Amino acid sequence: MSQEIAIKGLIYRYILYVLSFCNFSGEFVPIASRKFPLYKGTDDSRVLYISGLALQLAKSDHQKTMDIANGIVSRLSAMGDGVFQVEVVPPGWIHLELTHAFLAAWLQNLVVKTVGQDGEREKAKITMLNPSSLFMIQYAHARCCSLVRLAHHEGLIKLKEAHQPNLTSLVSVENIPWLNDEQKLRFTHPAEGRLITELVEAVDNLECNSTVNWEKVALDLSRAFEAFWCRCRILGEVKITSLELAQARVGLIMATQSVLRCLLVDKLAVFAPLEL
Repeated sequence: MSQEIAIKGLIYRYILYVLSFCNFSGEFVPIASRKFPLYKGTDDSRVLYISGLALQLAKSDHQKTMDIANGIVSRLSAMGDGVFQVEVVPPGWIHLELTHAFLAAWLQNLVVKTVGQDGEREKAKITMLNPSSLFMIQYAHARCCSLVRLAHHEGLIKLKEAHQPNLTSLVSVENIPWLNDEQKLRFTHPAEGRLITELVEAVDNLECNSTVNWEKVALDLSRAFEAFWCRCRILGEVKITSLELAQARVGLIMATQSVLRCLLVDKLAVFAPLEL
């Protein structure tokens, strides 16, 4: 799993870089000692990360929390243009919200790149999977594959070989129209936001070295996909009235297929079916 795909790790490295140039206590503190929690917000309408770093530093550095937070945010704002928007929320929380342009590039990366192709399989850690959960996850992956083939057949996208396992191989490096004329993501339905949130969560977990319940991660993503597909179609009226939205939704399906395949094969050590 390439580290540049995981958003949480990227944000964490931004903050560590800022800390390497900040001296809040009047003396040097090794970066290795600057361990701090970073949480993902629960609002499905945006991708938001929240850090309590300023609250932590205020205790150790004896400075006002808001002053420390504003100092960190000032430096992050200069660095994160185009990646995130950052603000201070009292009493000193740092909020980093991913921009639509960055999320579009991130989703495109999931579509054109095989997630987890260089990762290590965790066969030794797999004991027993719930049969009904496993079926739901494998069904979601197979459903993604069938929908991608259907989109290819309907001319929404073009694949090199529609029946090959790597369904995300596009004919060219053409970009899926994620953004509208206002450079905002085309997705407005809550089910679309939920699926993006689960994709971010799953990919963040793939970079995490701690113990993760991979069955739950894959199941949560599968459920978000099923809810998305039940409410957000790609053919019929959507294809006729908003071709770009239909193509963007296909992009979400392709991204989901890529992540589900990684979870099934690399983490759960089971087969990722192309059809059921």
